[in-house]
Amino acid sequence: MFLARLPMTMNGVLMTLYIVTGLGRGYGAAGLVGAGVTLGMALGAPLLGRCFDRYGLRPVVAVCGIGTTAFWVASPHLPFEALAAVAVPAGMLSVPAGSLARQVLAALVPVEERRAAYSLDTISIEATFMIGPAIGIAAITTLSPTFTLTALGVLFGGTAFLIWLVDPPIREERDPAEDVARPKLRTWLTWQLVATLLVAGGALFVLVGTELATLAALRANGDIGVTGLVIAVMCAASILGGIVHGAVRRSLPQGVLMLLLALLVVPVGLADQPWWLLMLVLIPTNLVCAPTLAATTETVSRIAPPRVRGEAMGLQDAATRLGLALGSPVVGFAIDHSSPAWGFVAAGLGGLVIASAGLLRRHAPAPAAEPVPAMAES
Repeated sequence: MFLARLPMTMNGVLMTLYIVTGLGRGYGAAGLVGAGVTLGMALGAPLLGRCFDRYGLRPVVAVCGIGTTAFWVASPHLPFEALAAVAVPAGMLSVPAGSLARQVLAALVPVEERRAAYSLDTISIEATFMIGPAIGIAAITTLSPTFTLTALGVLFGGTAFLIWLVDPPIREERDPAEDVARPKLRTWLTWQLVATLLVAGGALFVLVGTELATLAALRANGDIGVTGLVIAVMCAASILGGIVHGAVRRSLPQGVLMLLLALLVVPVGLADQPWWLLMLVLIPTNLVCAPTLAATTETVSRIAPPRVRGEAMGLQDAATRLGLALGSPVVGFAIDHSSPAWGFVAAGLGGLVIASAGLLRRHAPAPAAEPVPAMAES
């Protein structure tokens, strides 16, 4: 799954560079295609999750792998209008590596060990974002765009084939839910699950807004050259937080982690220069980044019945992508009409607004540790 996520971390920056430099279009046009792919992923994730639940892993991965490979191999030969037209369906056919990895972990790992497993998975995501974009940029700037995008398509197809070949389990081996009819949506899409999805969207709003405000602050202060170092330190802090979250016997609850993630980023703009001070004040909020995401996944896997876990994980993917899609324009608007310092404020407060309903879930009764009894009742 680490390998499967690598091309996903490259595709956005590669498509942007190709449209801007290869097709001679502006960043707005590149953003339009990128937004289409993101929208397609958000719409497709729950549908693909439902297909995983119904048909199993191999048929879905095969279709997605073929579709994604075809899109990226054909991309350098298509005009901009065609790219914009197929962006949404191409996004819908992307292999949902994130939700699939979480579903496999839920099947392989006992309930009491899932916090550690999901923390390790989140650490793996941070590692891919530290490696993937750098490899992609180096490739497209030293090799031809046609070769790079074609190679990306081959990489997508190769990792999809590896998943198909390994065929990891997506439900527990002797899961009683296998013999139970699929529960109706209203029986498992409860307020607690919706609230958890709101927390997921709010967390990603904070993260993408923080990254955008950081880039704006460094650019405004003439320190754009150290962007890579600052981002690397942010990722390292998140990895450290994920290690601690997964290793301790008891960690902070999801709502507290979300509050810390959002509130710790609000005052960052007060210390946006020199660059090393900005880097240091960004460490606290990034320490709770991986724990917040891991806790959210753990909650979804605990609430959702096994028979519909794929669709629930897909809904989580959709919520995070919508948070990403909403965070960039909102925080960007705040920066354009004020300063990068207010971008950090917008990132923190905006994430809290989205997640507010999710944070209120602590007043509801705690979900059962095992979802199987609820399935039996269904």
